[in-house]
Amino acid sequence: MATAEEIERRVEQADTARSAKRAAAAQQVGALAQRRAAVAEQLADLDEQLGDVLAAAGDVMDLDELAGFTDVSAADLTRWLTARKPHRGKRKRPAATMKSDTNRAPSTARTPTARPASTQPAPARADGADTPVRVPAEVA
Repeated sequence: MATAEEIERRVEQADTARSAKRAAAAQQVGALAQRRAAVAEQLADLDEQLGDVLAAAGDVMDLDELAGFTDVSAADLTRWLTARKPHRGKRKRPAATMKSDTNRAPSTARTPTARPASTQPAPARADGADTPVRVPAEVA
């Protein structure tokens, strides 16, 4: 039977080997991920440049003609052109004015309608007088 010290030494050896393998795998994954990110950035730059050149070339030839000259499929050319982000200049904010917005339709004025304050008859008087109760008439 192994002693406590022998068991501890065996566990440490197993852990050391496992830790070394884990560290090597993590380092390799990290290095590959960095390379991939750099290549992806380069591809994004190339796609943007291709889109810009294709947009400029659109003045002198269409994509099918360009595909015939370059042996690049028209589908790829179209994808690069449509994926391109157009360069936008600075947008100017409209000057603030006191005038109302001219793009809106004018509001229509409503004529007030005459409505009675209450459509229910007034309650009967408690003193029992036989005075007629006024009921407001509804005006249409």
